[in-house]
Amino acid sequence: MEKKVMLITGASGAMGLAVARWFAQQDYALALHYNNTAVALAENESIRHFQADLTREEAAIQLIAEVMNAFGRLDIVINNAGVSYSSMSWKTEAAIWKKTMAVNLDAPFYVCKAAIPHLREKARGRIINISSVVAQTGFPGTAAYAASKAGLIGLTKTLARELAPKKITVNVLALGYFNVGIIEDVPEDMQRAIISDIPCNRLGNPDTVSKTIEYLLSDEASYVTGQTINLNGGLFS
Repeated sequence: MEKKVMLITGASGAMGLAVARWFAQQDYALALHYNNTAVALAENESIRHFQADLTREEAAIQLIAEVMNAFGRLDIVINNAGVSYSSMSWKTEAAIWKKTMAVNLDAPFYVCKAAIPHLREKARGRIINISSVVAQTGFPGTAAYAASKAGLIGLTKTLARELAPKKITVNVLALGYFNVGIIEDVPEDMQRAIISDIPCNRLGNPDTVSKTIEYLLSDEASYVTGQTINLNGGLFS
């Protein structure tokens, strides 16, 4: 495989699928991860699907092994998979807290831990984690989600320092409100209220995420690492 290989976790979700479709049109091979819902992007010689419950470390190890077996290399890791449950902090059950942490923070760590030796061996690579503006601002009913996504920012900064000598960059995108994904389950009146708080007065488009990732993969971005890049229409800066 001469193409660079990109692993996208949570590729069956709306944002993950949008990013996958963007890079499927470019010169990348895609390893698309899913857990319960199949990926709506057909397989071919450059696109493969991989099922795994990444809350288990052994599953993350197996995923990276399968990607290496399928493509022979791994160049880019995008930790996109995530879950969110709405509940005020004093009503949040321990099981929900633990599941949110397992998917949003444990899983990216396990994937990075398994992938990093392959990136270090080549002394190059990119890791991009997907966090949220809520990690920086907080929001009622998101105690577990906000905490897990804030943890992902801390993980990113540490990995960036550890891997810089090997020319591997690690950055995190803190996303605001976009017109795909979780927002689709929000009632219209609440959507209007959310939009009214966004200085740009609109929801984001996933192309913004894909184009930002495209820049971070470029040679020109080799000096950009350990950064939290805010894509939120001015909601937080």
